[in-house]
Amino acid sequence: MAAPRLIEPVVRFCAVISRHPEARQWAVERLTQRWGATAEVSEPSSFTAGGFYDAEMGTGLTKVLVAVQQFADPAGLADWKSATNEWEHEYAELSNHDEPRPLNLDPGYITQAKLVLATIKDRDHRLYLKDGIFAEVTLNYMGGRWVHHRWTYPDYRTASVAEFAMRCRDRLRSHLLTTGGFRRV
Repeated sequence: MAAPRLIEPVVRFCAVISRHPEARQWAVERLTQRWGATAEVSEPSSFTAGGFYDAEMGTGLTKVLVAVQQFADPAGLADWKSATNEWEHEYAELSNHDEPRPLNLDPGYITQAKLVLATIKDRDHRLYLKDGIFAEVTLNYMGGRWVHHRWTYPDYRTASVAEFAMRCRDRLRSHLLTTGGFRRV
């Protein structure tokens, strides 16, 4: 019988998407209150998604990625998504925006080898976690760079996302070297 192995901690992050700067600010404050201090925040970038979100979120969306300082257990991914879904609803109730969904929060995590996103949408490449939450490996780290898949969203195929993921990966590797927390194969 195989013995369980050490699971390396991960860098928890969240994509914050809205056309309203105050919504993005509220989300970053909520993330900090609930998950702890931020370690990395990406530059804001335009988010289009081919018009998929126009009806519920409006146009002119901007996205930022926010990584948390404290490393986390990846087993929490479904709970993180459930929490961010609740925060989206909370902000929609508190705000006076015209859109039914003025804020979109998409949590995930980064390991040495992959960037994983949580979602409520099932597809052929996604694995069910619990409570209606699925996970997908969106990027892999191979040959010294981040590589996307056929299903990777266009906004995750950008150089800015790869740079954000690399900073997170480097911080994680430094932590693992310092603590001796590398998983042995």
